[in-house]
Amino acid sequence: MNKSNDRVFSGVQPTGNLHLGNYLGAIKRFVTLQDTHDCIYCVVDLHAITQWQDPAELKNNTREVTAAYLACGIDPAKNIIFNQSQVSGHAELAWIFNCVARMGWLNLMTQFKDKAGKNRENASVGLFCYPNLMAADILLYRADFVPVGEDQKQHMELTRDIATKFNHDFGDRIKELGHGDGYFPITDPLIEGPATRVMSLRDGSKKMSKSDPSDLSRIRMTDDADAIAKKIRKAKTDSDPLPETLEGLAGRSEAENLVGIYAALADTTKEAVISEYAGQPFSVFKPALVELAVEKLSPINDEMRRLMADPAGVDKVLAEGSERAREIADKTIREVKDIVGFLQA
Repeated sequence: MNKSNDRVFSGVQPTGNLHLGNYLGAIKRFVTLQDTHDCIYCVVDLHAITQWQDPAELKNNTREVTAAYLACGIDPAKNIIFNQSQVSGHAELAWIFNCVARMGWLNLMTQFKDKAGKNRENASVGLFCYPNLMAADILLYRADFVPVGEDQKQHMELTRDIATKFNHDFGDRIKELGHGDGYFPITDPLIEGPATRVMSLRDGSKKMSKSDPSDLSRIRMTDDADAIAKKIRKAKTDSDPLPETLEGLAGRSEAENLVGIYAALADTTKEAVISEYAGQPFSVFKPALVELAVEKLSPINDEMRRLMADPAGVDKVLAEGSERAREIADKTIREVKDIVGFLQA
């Protein structure tokens, strides 16, 4: 299959406990896109430290995300896999974007409000400016598309606003240097699929999260078959059978979540799942979901364990990917500094 010239960029934070939501909402889609696009996949360790991380755990978690990329089928020879902190251009461009973005824009970001909670004044400046760094991640490689979940849609809109304002503010200089009408592309989000937002197995109103106090709320990427089966069996549901139509899932968040997980794992649609299991009780549907989840996730689990047993091998993938990423990033940084008016050696 021939790839398009369109570039895809995305990343996953190395904050520990990779789970099914990370896989279905991000990594599984990364694997599919590598066949059709020029892909750059990052382990965003600079984002991770917006909240305190144990240094030893951060290194281990960075390797774990990398191992997940590889175990799920991302080919480091055909795509770039690297960790953010090895490419200084991310931090350099983020500072320039700090000076382009407006405080009012960042004050609208709901994720900061959610993460900071009542301790807003004690939150790090990095957490507040996180969206500017995300914009820098994407635009450093002048990416055309970014696969994201619904919860990142607002940050993508900010990325587009920053690109638009930079192109406007430096428009004359950009044309003078021969970059056309705009230097940065107006990147499009890719928000698609039956499980772009996987919810907790214990509360269908909450997103599946590594920070949930209940381990039964999530399926970890390192869970074995027995743990996967236990968590699906104990997943919260209602007493009604599965409906005849997709509309019948309205107001049944836990049921809809399990149907979405099944659809995503089976590479099908929610409509197809409902058609197959219409009228069936969860005592029939859950065992089918267990069988499917174990079939799909156990090989990934085994491969991740094998890769994590060879940390030097994982580090080599990151080092080689970082070198390739740096070649692209350095060119962008040189051109942006020229546009902005920085003297360069």
